[in-house]
Amino acid sequence: MPSHPAPDTAPSTRPDPGEAAVVRAAGAELVALAAGSAFHLLVDGGGDGGGGGSAFGANRLTLAEGADGARPHYHALSSELFYVLGGVAEFLLGDRLTTAATGDLLVVPPGLPHAFGAARGSTADLLVVMSPAVERFGYFRHLGRIAAGQGTFDGLLAEQERYDVHFTHPAPWQRARSRDAG
Repeated sequence: MPSHPAPDTAPSTRPDPGEAAVVRAAGAELVALAAGSAFHLLVDGGGDGGGGGSAFGANRLTLAEGADGARPHYHALSSELFYVLGGVAEFLLGDRLTTAATGDLLVVPPGLPHAFGAARGSTADLLVVMSPAVERFGYFRHLGRIAAGQGTFDGLLAEQERYDVHFTHPAPWQRARSRDAG
């Protein structure tokens, strides 16, 4: 009979195959970003490419008022699901700007360039789920180092394949955000 952690024990963020994962809010790693935004790392895909037993990776992203969440990029392997827990977020999906508010859900298929951030005048609280699982916690930690002035965006470019985050030109997102600001 498999042993199960006590209810107050925070298990690994990489569940063992066949085991349920319980990630307590207090046990989630917090990665601080600029202006009070932060990632709450919930479930990672695992370094073996197979998800470490998990079919998905998940994080919670809290965005400060009007803050960018991610510049334009796409995922070659994974679909990305966004559930808006609170506030209002803007998403650039291909060349279309859309707004999502509390309770809205978006699913971005592999290959579709997208960007997102909190809408002007609003914060955003997002649950983000990626499937299939690919290790990404290292990517989020790198973003935290960039926000703290301890790393550069160029350092992420060499890691695009590893994290299945392929950056595209930022101009469409910059144009969309500047139209929103006017």
